[in-house]
Amino acid sequence: MGVILLYLFILGLFVGSFYNVVALRLCKNESIVFPGSHCVNCNHKLSWYELIPVFSYIGLKGKCKKCKIHISLQYPIVELLTGILFALSFYIFGFSYETLASIVLVSIVIITYVSDLKYMVILDEVLVIGGILLLLINFFSGGFDLVLESLFNGLILFILLLLIKFSGDKAFKQESLGWGDVKLSFIAGMFLGIKLGIIYIFVGSFLAFPYALYVTAKKKDALVPFGPFLATSLLLIYWNYDLVLNILNTLLGV
Repeated sequence: MGVILLYLFILGLFVGSFYNVVALRLCKNESIVFPGSHCVNCNHKLSWYELIPVFSYIGLKGKCKKCKIHISLQYPIVELLTGILFALSFYIFGFSYETLASIVLVSIVIITYVSDLKYMVILDEVLVIGGILLLLINFFSGGFDLVLESLFNGLILFILLLLIKFSGDKAFKQESLGWGDVKLSFIAGMFLGIKLGIIYIFVGSFLAFPYALYVTAKKKDALVPFGPFLATSLLLIYWNYDLVLNILNTLLGV
């Protein structure tokens, strides 16, 4: 088990490096293939030894080899976080389809963190590819019935978030939820089902509330990215699916 955890951690480091590229370039409508990895300040093309996740950052002391500009800490943080979450997926679920689904979910979550925090965008491409991969996993693990159930649950939660958005927009006379948040709810419904999907909304709002208070206290009309908090809620509930469901059923007397 230890060898697999290490393998997934290392895999996650390299995949996390790629997710940085995906989030940053797609948000700017740039190709994720061309040009190759380079310094955004001086366009210095990075050598292979400058592309080793985390270690290159440490070896270069967080600076570009050529122009010496500081490299954002975002890069090694995202790489480390992806590696840790990939390994945790296997630690929690072991040899199962749930591990594959968790890795897909982690990928969606990581890219959403980067894109929404930096550009206030949740990428459609990421949600679509993630949703298709989940449907494939569900097909192989539970057949066509599970695929249909996932799609139905996703649609219901999407409609619920859509109604919340329209109500919030009307009440506050401004955008209360971004369209990316609404689309992310479709993925949440596919992963969690309807009951836990509703819990996901409340947990995400709870997580976002302190940050929203802090940001709006500094600037009254500041925009708060909701996606990272919803994504965190989705991952936490998926990882603790049975526990959360049992608690909910106990509270409801089911």
